Amino acid sequence: MTRYMKVLPFKISKPENDALIYQEDVGSYFYDKLHQHEEIQLSYIVEGEGTLIVGDTINDYKEGDTLVFGSNLPHVFKSDANATKSSKMLTLFFTESSFGEGFFHLHELNELISFFNRTTHGFKITSNKKKISKLFLSLKGASRFERFMILLNLLKIGSTSNYMSLSSFIYQKKYTDIEGKRMRDIYEYTMSNYRKKISLEDVADIAAMTKNAFCKYFKKRTNKTYFSFLNELRIEHACKLLLDKKDYTISEISELSGFNNISNFNRQFKAIKKKKPSEFRKT
Repeated sequence: MTRYMKVLPFKISKPENDALIYQEDVGSYFYDKLHQHEEIQLSYIVEGEGTLIVGDTINDYKEGDTLVFGSNLPHVFKSDANATKSSKMLTLFFTESSFGEGFFHLHELNELISFFNRTTHGFKITSNKKKISKLFLSLKGASRFERFMILLNLLKIGSTSNYMSLSSFIYQKKYTDIEGKRMRDIYEYTMSNYRKKISLEDVADIAAMTKNAFCKYFKKRTNKTYFSFLNELRIEHACKLLLDKKDYTISEISELSGFNNISNFNRQFKAIKKKKPSEFRKT
């Protein structure tokens, strides 16, 4: 039976007595609120694409990606409704103590150490995609024991595969529900309005803080200023337009991505992507 995680204000709780949870997310978009959970999350994107924020870093995700999020690592999916009609993700949730406090520290499982080390910042597995896809697609009809064996296989592959970290900075303290909700409101407002002009006063109001207090609060938790985060989100959107909308001029893409002048867009793009928009489109 497929078990679904219950979504709480910021954290996600798991069903009683389930050491390993298998979940299918199917719909027009994935759960799009910033959240964290104790469980390590191992997910395979069957359908869909969009933006993924993990810790301090903005990424993209697409069909065929395998993503891993460590325990209590805040993350949020923002499905691209214009690019896909449906989204489907298969996920296993578990903790390092799900099968007993010392299980993953057994000498026989030493080769899995690198997998758990990588979960701290989250990571995307970039090789062995066919093997991983086959294992995930076999989960639905599998027994609990078979799912456990599939998990071990996935952990082994994830330990030796090529990978890309999903974040570079992790706030050391676990978010409280109140703190998590505030950060979630900030992210949700930004992801819904980044194409428009956003003032410091606007976002500070969303956080229910003074402008000065908000700047310090956001910088402490993400290791970057709010406007650095906002520009990265805008540039990530611009990258998609540069690749998908070949008939759009760079000036049009700049405006559609929330920049009020082309020179600022070019400067921010080169600072973040290390190349000009025209070079990015060509390569």
